[in-house]
Amino acid sequence: MTATAFEHHVAHAYVDPYAADLTDGHRPALADPYQDTDYLLAPPDPAERLSYTIDPRDRHRLDLHAALTTAGIPPRPEDRDAIDQLSALPAGINATLQRWLHHSA
Repeated sequence: MTATAFEHHVAHAYVDPYAADLTDGHRPALADPYQDTDYLLAPPDPAERLSYTIDPRDRHRLDLHAALTTAGIPPRPEDRDAIDQLSALPAGINATLQRWLHHSA
């Protein structure tokens, strides 16, 4: 660590990350030896899930956005009114629209 004096005559300490000489093959020891290893996460606990429901119209809107995007037709901002109107249709019609989009992809 070196100190540098600036115009204000205050010493500021800084660490040069490139000052370490790693050409000898020595790597500095990590504080936690398992820090850079990969591991699997534990499966989610169903008891810890949030308990709220999504309005069917909102669910239809999300599903329609996903179906359009999967079919290669990403919705544009100007498509919002059409998607809102389609989301208000009954679940059977919404499922049919999604099926058509799924088969067109």
